Amino acid sequence: MRVALVSSNPGKLRELKALLPEWELEALDTSGIAEEAGATFFENARGKALFGRRKAPAATWVLGEDSGLEVDGLGGAPGIRSARYAGPDATDAENLRRLLEQLGGVSGDSRRARYVCELVLLSPGGEAYRGQGTLEGAIAENPRGSGGFGYDPAFVPLGETRTVGQLGDEWKRSHSHRAAAAAALRDAVAEGRTSQDVW
Repeated sequence: MRVALVSSNPGKLRELKALLPEWELEALDTSGIAEEAGATFFENARGKALFGRRKAPAATWVLGEDSGLEVDGLGGAPGIRSARYAGPDATDAENLRRLLEQLGGVSGDSRRARYVCELVLLSPGGEAYRGQGTLEGAIAENPRGSGGFGYDPAFVPLGETRTVGQLGDEWKRSHSHRAAAAAALRDAVAEGRTSQDVW
């Protein structure tokens, strides 16, 4: 099926294409979309999906995605502002630098963190499906590795000693928060489990 992803992030498109190879996934032009205004990852994913439903061709499925990083020692920040943590037009490197600066001198459980991903899929007929995923871990003191994107070079998954940036794309396809959300979404669609939260 043809699916329009409402995102301007090429890293997310690349990962979701690999995670959902049976879907014909392409990015939807997001010009005109309002800045993420929801209070949660789900609300933002829902908002993107509804925007896409209004803009995409009628026969196309539409996928809204929102994800980010929550750090215990920062009260859950950067959270839904993960992509804009260092400013509206911040780069991944600038966001990561700010995160590590904010955690300077912080140790132990306060460095515990999790990646969160929410996916909302709308069918041409109006059915809504939802997939959620998390990845628990902690923030390293210094970035390591060049794989992935965003905060991956500083995120050490629970049970690992290497960062996601070091573990690489193959590891992410099996273990990431986005992989878990994609698997949950695929199952929901296959089983016809629609979500009543979207509409």
